[in-house]
Amino acid sequence: MSLDRIFEALASGPRRQILAYLSEAELTTSDLSARFAMSTPAVSRHLSVLEQAGLVTSERRGQYVYYRLERDALVNSLAGYAFEVCPTARPLKRESRALARARQGGTT
Repeated sequence: MSLDRIFEALASGPRRQILAYLSEAELTTSDLSARFAMSTPAVSRHLSVLEQAGLVTSERRGQYVYYRLERDALVNSLAGYAFEVCPTARPLKRESRALARARQGGTT
């Protein structure tokens, strides 16, 4: 999953709202379209973008497809991005990598 896809997915207000709904429950496309002023196919297209970005996953149960938020993917991606652009985080990441390498070198 690339950050470009994640930010493209998050750039849409309806997609952010879909993520908010999915943060509390697994829902079907029909469940979500009932909450929005848009058609089921439109919600389906939004869900496809979110799924391609790795922010949601789907599971077929009988005739319904349930969608759920991939919390770890969202949190890890956004945290990784924040660490890359945060001026304080870069030196800390370098120091952390150096400590990890030193530990690996000392244990092998």
